[in-house]
Amino acid sequence: MNHIYHHLHLRHLAAWLILPWLLCASASLQASSQPQPLRVVVPTRDIATMADTHYFYPLLNLALQKTEATHGPFVTQHYPRVLSSARILSKLKGRDGIDLVWTSTSAERERDFHYIPISLLRELSNYRVLLIRKGNQPAFSQVETLAQLRDMRMGIGGHWPDARLLENNGFRIVTSIYYESLFKMLAANRFDAFPRGLFEAWDDYEQHKGLGIEIEQTLMLRYQAPFYFFVNKDNTALAKRIEEGLRIAIADGSFDALLMSIPAFKRGQEELDNHQRRIFTLEENYN
Repeated sequence: MNHIYHHLHLRHLAAWLILPWLLCASASLQASSQPQPLRVVVPTRDIATMADTHYFYPLLNLALQKTEATHGPFVTQHYPRVLSSARILSKLKGRDGIDLVWTSTSAERERDFHYIPISLLRELSNYRVLLIRKGNQPAFSQVETLAQLRDMRMGIGGHWPDARLLENNGFRIVTSIYYESLFKMLAANRFDAFPRGLFEAWDDYEQHKGLGIEIEQTLMLRYQAPFYFFVNKDNTALAKRIEEGLRIAIADGSFDALLMSIPAFKRGQEELDNHQRRIFTLEENYN
């Protein structure tokens, strides 16, 4: 009898010892069978604009949410360090920690990356109004021809595709690689006007009006400058998912609802719809 009792005791003891391992193995197997979320890392910018925070990043999440049922869960996050624009594109090209950027297009960018061919800002990125120094409106109100406008010095980011386009259209440009410096340079009379997209001009003005600048009231530039989502050239799966999600959002109205939820974007659209400005169309020569 003691022998039987001892044998049963050992069997129970072995079961209790093995049970935690079995439970852990089962939990691990169950966890491994769950689809792993898609991780999408975007850049952290030194100065996050209203458009970055309240539109482009939410739009990316919207596109991924629209495809969650068919493509699985996802996580979006920002890269842990601030990088220059050139470094951001270098990391995207090398698939080195950054999976996606949103930026204006150029022939070079379309060659080096896979872009999702949906303009993220609709028409708003194809038109520019001018930031000028307060008190300079009379000089711009007298401008009736493109030749007269070319007499005005234009400030622009040195690494922006627009810089080459303006030069190729005969404008004298003054550049800076630092975005914030351009507003101070305008205020200091380093140049006469700073072209800004309809999606950004009014937010720029609100942020920098203390420098003594204002939005010019009579003129507008027009040239195709769509903003796209760009991914690594080999990351076709991510590109396909985002394009599918954006097209769903366009079809159900949530894309335009998000776009027009941004007060500065809505103000820009109203300016375009008013047809009160003289529009100068530039040749789209970025080479």
